[in-house]
Amino acid sequence: MDWQGQKRAEMLMQILLVVFAIAAFVVGYTIGSFQMMLLVYAGGVALTALITVPNWPFFNRHPLKWLDPSEADRHPKPQASAAPGPKKKASKNK
Repeated sequence: MDWQGQKRAEMLMQILLVVFAIAAFVVGYTIGSFQMMLLVYAGGVALTALITVPNWPFFNRHPLKWLDPSEADRHPKPQASAAPGPKKKASKNK
């Protein structure tokens, strides 16, 4: 899953959970059954997980371009240099 796919999955998950919560409340309120409300919401959560958790092809429309190993060997890795500490100003004592 690419970065845009992760963003799309997150947004889709949030939207679906809110929609199923509202639908579950409406169904539970009209029927007058708390159990039915929980069942509708649990079904919505399961459906949301089925849609957003697997790596479906529409979540991978912008794949990252990785370097080939031979190309990566030609480019040296950045070395962590020991950064000197903050410079102190020399003070003159009188």
